[in-house]
Amino acid sequence: MAPRPSRGAFFFASELSNPRATQAPLNEMSDRLLSPVESAWIRDRARALGFDECGVAPAEKFPELDNFSEWLERGYGGEMKYLEDPRRRDPRHPMPAARSLIVCALNYNGEPPYSTECETAVSDYASPRGWISRYAWGDDYHEVLWEKLNKLAAEMRAHFPEPFELRAYADTGPIHERVAAKYAGLGWLGRNTLLISQSLGSWLFLCVILTSLPLTPTLGPADAPPPDRCGSCRRCLVACPTQAIVEPYLLDASRCISYLTIELRGSIPEEFREPMGRHVFGCDICQDVCPWNRKSPRTNLPEFRPRALQTPAGESAPDSLYLPDLLKIANLSLQEFREVFRSSSIKRTKWAGLVRNACIALGNSFVRPDSVRQKQIVSVLDKLSRADDATIRESAQWALSRIQSTAQ
Repeated sequence: MAPRPSRGAFFFASELSNPRATQAPLNEMSDRLLSPVESAWIRDRARALGFDECGVAPAEKFPELDNFSEWLERGYGGEMKYLEDPRRRDPRHPMPAARSLIVCALNYNGEPPYSTECETAVSDYASPRGWISRYAWGDDYHEVLWEKLNKLAAEMRAHFPEPFELRAYADTGPIHERVAAKYAGLGWLGRNTLLISQSLGSWLFLCVILTSLPLTPTLGPADAPPPDRCGSCRRCLVACPTQAIVEPYLLDASRCISYLTIELRGSIPEEFREPMGRHVFGCDICQDVCPWNRKSPRTNLPEFRPRALQTPAGESAPDSLYLPDLLKIANLSLQEFREVFRSSSIKRTKWAGLVRNACIALGNSFVRPDSVRQKQIVSVLDKLSRADDATIRESAQWALSRIQSTAQ
């Protein structure tokens, strides 16, 4: 099965979560389970294939999903109509014969500093710099996950003699991966709505295998999911530039910078443009400030290292998707965008969306009036203010107006 485009929902809440009300164990799947040895074998094979963690949850309707319709009715899903897919209400809907959910996690936390730690680095560059979420620095994570998932699925086919159904999703199906991961024992849902592992932090790609195999869950019949260890910490709520985390454990995705820069088509609402700062694809702030990520392990996977950013013509020295040059991004043609971001998650925002975001980020780049840098920015924005695409044109005009107002 070929992966569908990223739905960008890895960083969005998909449920209303009350941690005090959802710690009870799930007990429905209790008859004729396979030996726990088989679940341990799957976990060992997943780790051998490169996953950092793996767990098994029963394919049942998780308590958090009871409030999902209310979350949508509040408008918190924005324009993400795919979230209205009725199959999302129960993991058995995509595959009625499903008995088990195998959840795998892969760490993508690269070596470069967090977005909240690179102010000094930004000032060292001659050209204005943007921010791309660290999950999108390297190769398309769907493809990386699919390669590992397909190998695990093939090994399962060879290992289990009896016929069984299997369906794998690499952030590509109607499954709430973070909730499934919670009941697979991988972590808890933090105040920022992300899955947090006590040992790995939250820089995790999640993927699942639905199967008709009656596997023994990671958590026993009397076991509750990992306890919420956020304590009294509210750093993610305080740090969010757009106040998207409207209350602990509840995210209004329509306000989230990840949604605004990736999922939203058309113009970005003016109230969010200044708070976006230099973000051009996604946002990491609520993870950057999380205490559980202070000692999050770093990955050495080459697939997740920041790839080079340069126009195909090679007119300038290679740049990187870590603190990318905003002028380069704003100047990309549609063809250059397709070539530069081939096999990249950044394709999700499309060319017009990325250039739109670069315009907003350039408008938020505070530079000395009449400086060479400002003249370069104004020149690029002036050209884009006459673009054929209405969204790019309007965004560039806003950025020009903002630069002119701050220069006075």
